[in-house]
Amino acid sequence: MTEKKIAASVAMLKVLEAWGVKDVYGYPGGSFNSTMKALDIEKENINYVQVRHEQVGALAAAAHAKLTGQIGVTFGSAGPGAVNLLNGLYDAKEDHAPVLALVGQVPHTNMNYDYFQEFPEVPMFQDVAVYDRIVMTPESLPYVVDKAIREAYKNKGVAVVVIPNDFGYVEIPDVDYASTTILDKAEPKPAPTDEEVDKFLELVKNAKRPIFHVGSGIKENADKLIELSRKLQIPITITGLAKGSVPDDYEGNLGTLNRAASKAADEAFATADLVIALGADFPFANLVYRTHDFKFVQIDNDRSHFGRHHFLDLGIWSDSGEFLAKALERSETAPESAFFKASVAAMKDWKAYLNKLMHKEEGPLSFEQVYREINRIAEENAVFGIDTGDNIINSFRFLDFKGDKKWTISALFATMGYGVPAAIAGQLAYPDRQVFNISGDGAFSMVMQDLLTEVKYNLPVINIVTSNQTLNFIKSEQDDIFEMNHSGIYLVDADYAKIAEGMGVKGITVKTLEELPAAFDEALATTKAGRPVLIDAKITDKRGIPVEELELHVEDGKFVETISAGYQATHAEKTVEDFFASYDGAELKPLTAYFEEYGVEA
Repeated sequence: MTEKKIAASVAMLKVLEAWGVKDVYGYPGGSFNSTMKALDIEKENINYVQVRHEQVGALAAAAHAKLTGQIGVTFGSAGPGAVNLLNGLYDAKEDHAPVLALVGQVPHTNMNYDYFQEFPEVPMFQDVAVYDRIVMTPESLPYVVDKAIREAYKNKGVAVVVIPNDFGYVEIPDVDYASTTILDKAEPKPAPTDEEVDKFLELVKNAKRPIFHVGSGIKENADKLIELSRKLQIPITITGLAKGSVPDDYEGNLGTLNRAASKAADEAFATADLVIALGADFPFANLVYRTHDFKFVQIDNDRSHFGRHHFLDLGIWSDSGEFLAKALERSETAPESAFFKASVAAMKDWKAYLNKLMHKEEGPLSFEQVYREINRIAEENAVFGIDTGDNIINSFRFLDFKGDKKWTISALFATMGYGVPAAIAGQLAYPDRQVFNISGDGAFSMVMQDLLTEVKYNLPVINIVTSNQTLNFIKSEQDDIFEMNHSGIYLVDADYAKIAEGMGVKGITVKTLEELPAAFDEALATTKAGRPVLIDAKITDKRGIPVEELELHVEDGKFVETISAGYQATHAEKTVEDFFASYDGAELKPLTAYFEEYGVEA
C-alpha cells in the first residue's frame, strides 16, 4: 500500500488549523514561497491576510492574542522581512501574548554560502522568543510548529520557527502532526492559606490608609474585589491593563496611577501606608512606589514576580479569585473609613471635571470632545485599538469602558503605530462587532498604508486620527525639562481624510466643535454600510492636566498638598489651586480638602 504524502508546508498549515488558527498575517517574499503556495492550497481552511508591512502583521498578531487569548500568527521572509517583524514581536513579548512567527530562510542548499538575503536568523530572535528554532528537515516542519505553539501558550510569549524555503515543497507522510487531541483542562490555581490571609487582614487592621493596586490578574474576579473593598473600606487603584476589568462606576475605583492617571488615584496612593498589589505588573513601580514609605503586600500567581517592584512585607502566592474568596470568608466588616470616604469624594470631583471638559460647547476643538462623540456612537460590545501617546492618557480618562467592550494597547513596549493593526485584528476576530482605531497623527502616519488592508478585506473600521501636528506626549515631557526648547516634536500636517480617500476609505475632516456630531453620524452610517471610514480631527495641542505632579507630605501632623518642584521650576511657582485653574479646573479641590472634611489623620 502506497503511503499518502503531503507537502510539508501544507502539513504545517494543517497543524495551525488544528489549533484553531483562522488568520495568518504577513507579506510575501521569495524565501517564503513554499508557504505561500500552501496558503493558496489551504485557502478554504485558513485565511491569509496580506498586510503592507511586516511590522503591521506582527502587531496584528499580538493584538489578536491580547483580544482573544488565542495564538496570533504572523510571518516574514528572510532578511528584511524577518527584521521588520521584531517591533511587533517585542510588543507581544512585553505584554505576554502568545504569538507564532514563521520566518523565511533561503533553501538549505544555499545556506552558509553568503546567499542573497541569507542571515543567521535564529540569533536575531533569541531575546524576543521563548522558543526559537530553525527547521532541520522537511519531515520535522509540522512537528516543530506544533511544539512552538505549545511553548507560546505555556510561556505566554513569542515562538519563532525559521523555515528553509525548499523544505516546504518536500512531500512527507500525510499524518496528524498536531498534538491538540490532548484534552485541555484548567491548570490548578494556587490558593492562600488561612495563616497568610489572617496576616493580610492584620496588616489591613493596623493600617490607617490601605489601598489596593490591581492589575490584569484580577481577571473575572472584580465582583469579589468590590465586595472586599467595601467590606474592608479599602479604595482601589488599577494598572492600565486592568482598565475595564474593575467597573469604572464602582465608587471605590479611583482609576489608574502615574501619568495616564486620575487625580484621585495619584493623590490617594501618595498617602497610603499599606499598598496591596493584586495581580499587578506595573512598569512605573520604580517611580511611583518610591515616593514614600509604606508596607507592601503582593498577591500573585507567579512566584517569580515577588519583590520585583517593592520590598515585601507579605507575599501570597495565589490566584486572585482564590485569595479574594478566602479574604471575604475570614474577614469582618470594618467600620466606615474616613480615608475611603475622602477618596471616593475626590474621585467624584474628578469625574465631574472630566465630564465638564467633554461637554464644552465653546472654544477650539480638543481631544475631550472627540472622546465624547466616540462614547456616543460606540456600541456596548465595541472593540478599540488604541495607539501609543496622549491617546492612552485620554482613553483611560474619557473612554467609556462599560458593557462588553474590548480594548487593546501596546502596554509595556509602548510602540507607536499599534492602532491600525490592532483594529484590523479586532475586526477580523470579531466581524460582527463595531471596531475603532484611535491614533494620533504621529502614530497613524507610521502605518497608514495599511488602510489598504482594511479596504482589501472589507473591514468597516472607524479610524479616528487626533491630528495636532505634534508629538504631544513627548512635548509634555520636554516642557518639564529645565531650560529645554522643544526639539523634534513638531510634525508637518497632512490631509489624512484625503489620503484615506485615495486608498478607498471614506474620509471626513473635522476642524470645529460644531462639525463634530455630524461627522461621527456620517462615520457611523458609512461603517453600517460596510465601508471603513477615517475622521481626521484637527484638535489643539493642549496638554491634559499632569496629575503626576501633585505631591503630598506631612507637616505638623497634617497632610499638605503641593506641586512638584520640578514642575514649578519649568512652569513658574504655583499653588495647587493655580495649577488646577491653569488646566480649566478651578473647581477641583485638593485631596487634603477632603481629608479635612472627613477627618483623615496623618
